[in-house]
Amino acid sequence: MPAPEATATMLSPPQSAEAVPDCVDALLQAAVSARASDLHLVPLQDGLDLSWRRDGVLNPLGRWTTPLATNIIARLKVLAGLLTYRVDLPQEGRLRLPWATVELRLSTFPTLHGEKAVVRLFVGSGQYRQLEDLNFPADVYVELQRLLAETSGLILIAGPAGSGKTTTAYACLRELLRTHAGTKSLVSLEDPIEAELPGVAQSQVHRPTEFTYPLGLRSLLRQDPDVILVGEIRDRETAETTFQACLTGHLVLTTFHAGSTAEAISRLADLGIEPYLLRAGLLGLVCQRLLRRLCDCATWIEDPVVRQEWGVERSRVPGRCPSCWQTGYHGRLLLAELLLTRAPTVTQAILRRMNAWDLQAAATASGMIPLIERGRSAIAAGSTSAAEVHRVLGARHRSFNRDPEGSARHVGGIGAERSPPGRG
Repeated sequence: MPAPEATATMLSPPQSAEAVPDCVDALLQAAVSARASDLHLVPLQDGLDLSWRRDGVLNPLGRWTTPLATNIIARLKVLAGLLTYRVDLPQEGRLRLPWATVELRLSTFPTLHGEKAVVRLFVGSGQYRQLEDLNFPADVYVELQRLLAETSGLILIAGPAGSGKTTTAYACLRELLRTHAGTKSLVSLEDPIEAELPGVAQSQVHRPTEFTYPLGLRSLLRQDPDVILVGEIRDRETAETTFQACLTGHLVLTTFHAGSTAEAISRLADLGIEPYLLRAGLLGLVCQRLLRRLCDCATWIEDPVVRQEWGVERSRVPGRCPSCWQTGYHGRLLLAELLLTRAPTVTQAILRRMNAWDLQAAATASGMIPLIERGRSAIAAGSTSAAEVHRVLGARHRSFNRDPEGSARHVGGIGAERSPPGRG
């Protein structure tokens, strides 16, 4: 596979309006071949700035100084069935290309020099993996399978954007399809539907109309479902309706933007979900992150700074080779923490409306292995680098494992000063 610089060179800007369609196809095919998750086209005063995101990191491809830059974005809009004459409003649509092996979705947004376009590349409908293919830690995988065997309650998958929440949710549905073989009614309410799951009755909400998450959920409850996937909890009304569903004899899966399992509970409380509902409805919360996995060109070193900060004797640092596009990383690595809300210490923390800091302490005391400890184990195993763990998790996660009075406390060999407590 060529390096990004070579790819940018090969992808020449169109020299005529007639060449724009072929240029757009070449650009999209290159993004698919490079396993990019997003393709960014940012308009400039004299052209177009191109970049794509691989393994969670945005990589510049180059700048096309051409008067035909607007034609490129217009061509993308045509492929997505958008209104080419409306350049003053954001638009979204799906690119339908006969050769595409992945789902391609276009989002446009007006800027100073024209429309910015971002093409998101989703794994194709037939390529979604089973739960065991996601490489969850063994303890998380076993507990998640146990939770999926329940007949009611809420399983919440948390994490920031791009952390693989939807992939995990789809894998859970595939697990239910496999284990129950059509004996359960599985439905979903999504925005948007990212891939087709045969055996699941999938519906897509339409935000500009009255078909919203709360309305769709209330209607789905009258459709005699066994399992409901709610694409995402975004507001109080959706959260309340989701908890009503999980407390009335349905197993509900949903995703939520939160930095940790403790922050997810804290944010749900901020949305107005009462502690007794959280305690009664929540079965478990998974919070996950995707880190870049070190390429085979990485080398082992003994770094005193890494030893002091992470408690590992040796660690690997990225190298450079053509296989990893000279980045030192190839592929992704999943970190995950699982909070089981039925643990007594966690139950009491929820009922007492403790903040995210104290919830995290209670969860860790109940046996949850936090993300930061998963990261430390990944560094020790040589799967990723200390710099990558710090880039993805940051310093804030490390402070979650400190003593509440401010003194350093080691959890899994990690300790440092604590920042002030507060709600997540």
